[in-house]
Amino acid sequence: MHRDAAPHFVDFRDVWLAYNDALLAQNHFAVEAIDLQVKQGEFIAIVGPSGCGKSTFMKLATGLRMPSMGKILIDGQPVTGPLKISGMAFQSPSLLPWRTTVDNVLLPLEIVEPHRSQFKAKRKEYEERARKLLQKVGLGGYEDKFPWQLSGGMQQRASICRALIHEPKMLLLDEPFGALDAFTREELWCILRDLQAEQKFNVILVTHDLRESVFLADTVYVMSKSPGRFVVQREIDFARPRDLKLTYTKEFSDIVLELRGHIGAMRKVGAVIHQ
Repeated sequence: MHRDAAPHFVDFRDVWLAYNDALLAQNHFAVEAIDLQVKQGEFIAIVGPSGCGKSTFMKLATGLRMPSMGKILIDGQPVTGPLKISGMAFQSPSLLPWRTTVDNVLLPLEIVEPHRSQFKAKRKEYEERARKLLQKVGLGGYEDKFPWQLSGGMQQRASICRALIHEPKMLLLDEPFGALDAFTREELWCILRDLQAEQKFNVILVTHDLRESVFLADTVYVMSKSPGRFVVQREIDFARPRDLKLTYTKEFSDIVLELRGHIGAMRKVGAVIHQ
């Protein structure tokens, strides 16, 4: 695959992963032949049928799993362990119930160096940063409430703030809006759109929601059934900033249907194989 002279922010070079040595000996891979190059500041989304390896890909991208074969570089550096330059948010916000919203958001700064050793001295400055971020996502007035006092959508907003508080270069999102109602989900799309436009961090979004992927991403990748590999790369050329009205246009719907067709075709193939 051709690679530009400029280094890519995310660079997967023929990456394969088997979950243990026994599976490796049987050539049984969770993901295979992953070649992926992502530019600085790019927003990519990964879609595909359940069990295709999307979450496995996320573990590789954050350094939580090492590949069985191939090489991964993030921000020009080989990945050798968990990355400090990334933030993560999942479908479940997993806020600590005994901590206020602002204290939940501050958690990474208490854990991740270089912030950890400066936390006591810089507490006031960090707290101001957290409160500003919470206001940006519409949680002004809720900073000192506890998670049980927040709706699911509010908890997820706080979770995204927690993932961004240490100003990571890359945000990894694993089905972050999957449990929310459609209206709240679209509100959060717009919040994420605005934060990324302002801060220019890279985003890798794993989602089952094809509308979400087309609205938010610069490029959508379709992953095949296990063993997961990227079978479609679809550039999304809509100008930014994108308005929700875009999601009701024919051009938008055509891309969603095209992606759905790719996933539907893979399901049919899988059904035939398993008969």
